[in-house]
Amino acid sequence: MVSEYGHEQAVADGVNVGNEIYVIETQRTRQGGTLKAHQQVEKRERLTRKRRWEIQDEDKAYSAQQLDRDIVNPDQIRTVIRTFKEKLPEIFPGRKEVPKTLIFAKTDSHADDIIQIVREEFGEGNPFCKKVTYNARENPKSVLNEFRNDYSPRIAVTVDMIATGTDVRPLECLLFMRDVKSRNYFEQMKGRGTRTLDADGLRKVTPSAPSAKTHYVIVDAIGVTKSLKTASQPLITQPSVPLKELAMGVMMGARDEDTVSSLAGRLARLDKQLDDKDKARIREAAGGRTLTDIVSALVQAIDPDRIEEKARDMTGAGEPGDSEREQARDQLVGQAAQVFTGPLIELIEGIRRDKEQTIDHDNLDTLLRAEWAGDSAENAKTLVQEFGQYLHEHRDDIEALAIYFSQPARRAEVTYAMIQALAERLKQDRPKLAPLRIWQAYAHLDDYKGDNPLSELTALVALIRRVCELDPTLSTYAATVRRNFQHWIMHHHSGAGEKFNEAQMAWLRMIRDHVISSFHFERDDLERAPFDGQGGMGRMYQLFGERMDEVIEELNRELVA
Repeated sequence: MVSEYGHEQAVADGVNVGNEIYVIETQRTRQGGTLKAHQQVEKRERLTRKRRWEIQDEDKAYSAQQLDRDIVNPDQIRTVIRTFKEKLPEIFPGRKEVPKTLIFAKTDSHADDIIQIVREEFGEGNPFCKKVTYNARENPKSVLNEFRNDYSPRIAVTVDMIATGTDVRPLECLLFMRDVKSRNYFEQMKGRGTRTLDADGLRKVTPSAPSAKTHYVIVDAIGVTKSLKTASQPLITQPSVPLKELAMGVMMGARDEDTVSSLAGRLARLDKQLDDKDKARIREAAGGRTLTDIVSALVQAIDPDRIEEKARDMTGAGEPGDSEREQARDQLVGQAAQVFTGPLIELIEGIRRDKEQTIDHDNLDTLLRAEWAGDSAENAKTLVQEFGQYLHEHRDDIEALAIYFSQPARRAEVTYAMIQALAERLKQDRPKLAPLRIWQAYAHLDDYKGDNPLSELTALVALIRRVCELDPTLSTYAATVRRNFQHWIMHHHSGAGEKFNEAQMAWLRMIRDHVISSFHFERDDLERAPFDGQGGMGRMYQLFGERMDEVIEELNRELVA
């Protein structure tokens, strides 16, 4: 469950939290697919997204790496998103709303496909899921502020804008639908989820959060946590750096000659492949400058004679040194780089790629697995050990624990207030040991496939019973109470005495359900809902007579046995 917990000092410094990894793997994500000859296939222009249909002339196999770039398989995206939605109660138990989730897409077009399917699968409108990229219709900074501070959007989709320089503290889930080869870049992307947030701050945007932010979850739908990562190198050592990365680097402040010359050479080569329509689109996006003008400005910015002339102007009559020449070069490149904007770079990159994608509607996807990542058992053991150690350490100074560990005959006296006090103490002392998180750890170790607990407090009671070995394996408190109730009724009816009639059984079931949610039943509870609506104490006395108090005492004792 806690795949990387052992590698991160979660909450150790009060600044960062650790992560857990949940894997979603589908057949198309792993294997790709094949477009059959003579079938109708849909084609879509990458930039305009205009569609047309044509007949596939021959069989064409596509790899998983081509998905969402050359080939779009809507069912693959839908299978991932649908599985994510269905597994949310397992990943984030007890939540009433989708935790703040950031989805990393491969391209801007891929982001649009994801957003459409997210809105369809969750049955939500535009405010629920928004795009945060350079090409977003809404101001990306405004969307980011909403994502950080408001209830909506619950899900944001980005390509690379939120890799660095952004702090979204309420973010609890990162869904990767793109791979990342750079180790440093991957760490930056993960860093969006690491920041801590107290309970009040988290509940402002996620009201059903049970506690402060204790961890974040990486949902890996592409194999990003297992793919080989390379250390980031200076661009001078990477002659095959993609055009988009070179342009982004220059726009963001890269000034070294190798980067600038590589970008100029790549753009010059592209310029020879453009038709008049593409040249006009670039000129419009570049404020009237042609691609030839842009290349010329970059080349002149690193021309040694221009740099020397600029350096002499900066120093006056004196001979410029290396630092002055470097400063002059940086200024010249900075002037040439002013033309680059996010939309222009995206346009150039879109033109550079093939102009059409193929939409695969025939190779439907199949879910292969959706589960916590591989080394989760070891980390789950660590969590439950820490939780058990905490309970044992405080068995003498917390009343509920004292009863469960040392005074089992008094279990029937444990009240809602006692369990609530224990939960508050646990949050203060060890927020990492949130009951629903520990429930997940035990569920993984016990291979538990049943229902989730009704609440954080009922989960806590069930976990105490598990630690005290009252229950040999994990069981919800509701299941325990119902099982004990059934045994008690069967035992009562197996004797020769008077059996409960249907009216009495209905009343006893109401008491059972009250104990499931509140742990203990008092005479005073008869004057509260739902009992008051059924006649309250007078009605129970009418049904059970002088045995009323005896029945209450017996139920309190037997249901928590």
